Amino acid sequence: MTKEERQAKLEQLRSKMQSAAQANRKDVIEEHQRAKTTARDIARLEKQRRLAETLREKADAEETGADLERKKNWEYTIEENEVWEKRKVQKERRADFHFHNDAHQSRKRYKKDLGDLKPDLEAYNRQRELALGLEPGSLDSKKGSSQALVPVASGSGSALQAAASEDLYRDANSLVYADNKPSEEAIDRVVSKLNKDIDNRNKFSRQRLNEDEGDITYINERNRQFNKKIGRFYDKYTSEIRASFERGTAL
Repeated sequence: MTKEERQAKLEQLRSKMQSAAQANRKDVIEEHQRAKTTARDIARLEKQRRLAETLREKADAEETGADLERKKNWEYTIEENEVWEKRKVQKERRADFHFHNDAHQSRKRYKKDLGDLKPDLEAYNRQRELALGLEPGSLDSKKGSSQALVPVASGSGSALQAAASEDLYRDANSLVYADNKPSEEAIDRVVSKLNKDIDNRNKFSRQRLNEDEGDITYINERNRQFNKKIGRFYDKYTSEIRASFERGTAL
């Protein structure tokens, strides 16, 4: 093959590569759009289904004369109702933005931090199981507290249980101090919480109206607007007099 033929062949291969890349990119974009459309359609159909069920329940309740709200409340368990009441109380408490006293503000801050830094209940329950001499999984928080507590048979594990109990339930006579080593996940949670607080403090800026206007010469917003209107006409005449009064050189 001559040099011109090789050059033409190379240009032909480059053209094919470019066409294939454009076709692949087009297929990827179309597939992404189809996926987005599918997810959007699924959400829309689910919303329509829930609305249809709600309308059907209302129609059935009107025909039978039943109380729809009472019927829905019967479907909730005691645990779900307790969770709902607790959330409602928390919502009302968090909606109180007024400053009462330092103790109230500190407790409010503590509750907010406690909600952000969720404790590891699984690890705590494992420590309790070992300290109380229970079978592993007896205090599983996911299974609930209704599970029967099965104690471990006494024997070689009694010394280990006593040590675990003394370590977990320390009293005033305990000489053990500052031996707890948190996990890497717990450290990461605290560090992320501190970084979040720093970012929020840096982003927070209390709005101070008219702080760049110099001296405050008004008693309310209406008086401020009036003074601005007067200043547009008379400041050019009174600025020197005001400056002389401030310097103490006025006659």
